[in-house]
Amino acid sequence: MVSELKQRCIYVVGDLLTTAFAWFLFNIIRFNDIIAPNELYPTLHSFLLVKQVWLGQILFPLMMMGLYYLSGYYNHVFLKSRVEELVSTATTALIGTIVIYFVAIVDDPIPDRASNYELTAMLFGLMFSCVYAFRLTITTITNNRISSGHLRFNAVIIGTSQSAVRLREKLESFANIHSHAYNIVGYVEPDSSHTPRKLDLPIFTMEELPAKCIEHNVKFVIATSHRNGMHSTLEMVNRLFPLDLPVLISPTLFDLIAAKPKLSRLAGEPLIDISRADMADSTVNMKRAGDVVVSLLALLALLPVFAILAIAIRRDSRGPIIYSQERIGYRKKPFKIYKFRTMVNDAEVNGPALSTVNDARITRLGRFLRKYRLDELPQFWNVLKGDMSIVGPRPERAFYIRQILERAPYYMLIHQVRPGITSLGMVKHGYASTVEGMVERLQYDLIYIQNISLIADLKVMLYTVSTIFTGKGI
Repeated sequence: MVSELKQRCIYVVGDLLTTAFAWFLFNIIRFNDIIAPNELYPTLHSFLLVKQVWLGQILFPLMMMGLYYLSGYYNHVFLKSRVEELVSTATTALIGTIVIYFVAIVDDPIPDRASNYELTAMLFGLMFSCVYAFRLTITTITNNRISSGHLRFNAVIIGTSQSAVRLREKLESFANIHSHAYNIVGYVEPDSSHTPRKLDLPIFTMEELPAKCIEHNVKFVIATSHRNGMHSTLEMVNRLFPLDLPVLISPTLFDLIAAKPKLSRLAGEPLIDISRADMADSTVNMKRAGDVVVSLLALLALLPVFAILAIAIRRDSRGPIIYSQERIGYRKKPFKIYKFRTMVNDAEVNGPALSTVNDARITRLGRFLRKYRLDELPQFWNVLKGDMSIVGPRPERAFYIRQILERAPYYMLIHQVRPGITSLGMVKHGYASTVEGMVERLQYDLIYIQNISLIADLKVMLYTVSTIFTGKGI
């Protein structure tokens, strides 16, 4: 069986070689039609050895690989849509052609502008056709292997009711490549107090599930409705996020949970992945790339500010300068969040306690840091590490998450994305001093997740800047 890593490497290496080949063909055409043999470049060989030309033969394919990554093409290497593949390849080829035009082609000694445009169109045609021909070949071979049953991915169905059995039968009969991809290796009984009826496949418990997923090399988890209703279904799905596997549900159940189905999510009928937000793969990658660049620049630029604040905190009160605390992040993975300390040392000696407006535990300097959100600056390190994003729902502690889930079990949708330094909930609601306040803030974060985009991130960041400069952080 082809592993995901091997399949991704096939696409990456193939894209690099076909892009380099397209650029090589373009240089040959460029020489014959535009440069032409002359005293400076008497032969094609002499032209190809020019420093700018052979540097371009190396740099331009590498630039295109960056665009391919940002397009999200390598995020999911199986079950690809050939329509989406066509659009993605054409779009990246067009963007790359425009960049190359302004970097290299515009200065070519071409007698008329029309020839310049023809050369550019030829470059687009070469890059698109070479790369797409390879991609289409690999994708078609892979999809044919899936359709024929030679390539399948192990999955488990959460639930042992009649609806779970019917879902399995539907998957086996549905005329869709996604359905052909799943090899159901067992059922999972979500209720430990319930004795499941006998089925023709093994039945696991929720406690056994993590180990069974490793033992059976499970790649997908398919969830059905819990027999006790929607509240129990949401709790069940919440327990599946730490598996770090795609959690698939039916469109009907998705409508009930998210209440906002989109056509792009229904393209993979009859199942929808609820373990990640409804974001295009290109948005996911551009958001992460932006996080890395901005956080790295911020950490470098803010070094003098960090030094000043460190000295001020040390002189203001006893205790560490940086305060760390375990929070729950993307797909319920715990991580250490870093902040400048704003409270007295051992502020939670009696257990977790939310801060209030006039909290005596907050130091004099700490109140200033909170007001202007300066205490959050060390979290750029969390962003650089990949624990967080610049914009995303604020991460909470497991202690409070348990209480939030009792009141709002749909809180589990927060774990579809990386938590953020700032969020729509923080700029619209602010700090929460009670669990009820956290639930109120949750509504804004869910709105953000349903409408997540680079433009939405920009708006939240502008709101945050306004909050910082007006001192409305508390």
